[in-house]
Amino acid sequence: MSQTPNNKPARLPLRHPPTFFWEFLKHPLQIGSVIPSSRFLEQRLVKTAGIASARTIVELGAGTGGTTRAILRAMPLDARLLSIEINAHFYRLLKGIEDQRLIAHFGNACDLRELLSSCGLGAADAIISGIPFSTMSRSVGAEILATIASALSPKGHFVAYQVRDRITSLCEPSLGTPQVELELLNVPPIRVFAWEKPDVYAEAEPAAAASYLQWRPSEVMHSRQDGS
Repeated sequence: MSQTPNNKPARLPLRHPPTFFWEFLKHPLQIGSVIPSSRFLEQRLVKTAGIASARTIVELGAGTGGTTRAILRAMPLDARLLSIEINAHFYRLLKGIEDQRLIAHFGNACDLRELLSSCGLGAADAIISGIPFSTMSRSVGAEILATIASALSPKGHFVAYQVRDRITSLCEPSLGTPQVELELLNVPPIRVFAWEKPDVYAEAEPAAAASYLQWRPSEVMHSRQDGS
């Protein structure tokens, strides 16, 4: 059994399928599936988001905590995980995970930037989301995705797992076109959408250099005409 940083044995993953199903029946607009994610999906999410090298990680929609535990197993010992859950019952399960690197929060993804600041965390290196964007209004979905984009560090990864592809058009204004994979070993089979936030400063440097090279000859010619 693996060890957590507080030197206590990590609890084995508890997927709670009956609990997940009943919570889905009570809150179908909040929960994107009738059963928890498979271990195959969890492994794909962790790998796609680059969790092994991330220092500040965010999980939106933790559910019963299976993906949360997969992230904790994969992330560095000095990393922090902020996990946000809007369902009260799932949040209580999340609070039961014993790992000092985990910050469990009961609340809304729209408050992500404020939560990172209040927890003393910087921009996120990786954000994994399981919240169902297909069941919320376009305005709320676009607001959450714009918040996610602003909370990511340059070159940070945003990974969302969704049954439908509505998130593609919602996220395009913020992060552009995603890479998409299909995880068949999950019930139901599910799409995994992945974005990497552009490093605008790194991309601006070649353009600035080209602009300088275009501008400099005219500057030299002007100086010669002035006799300087």
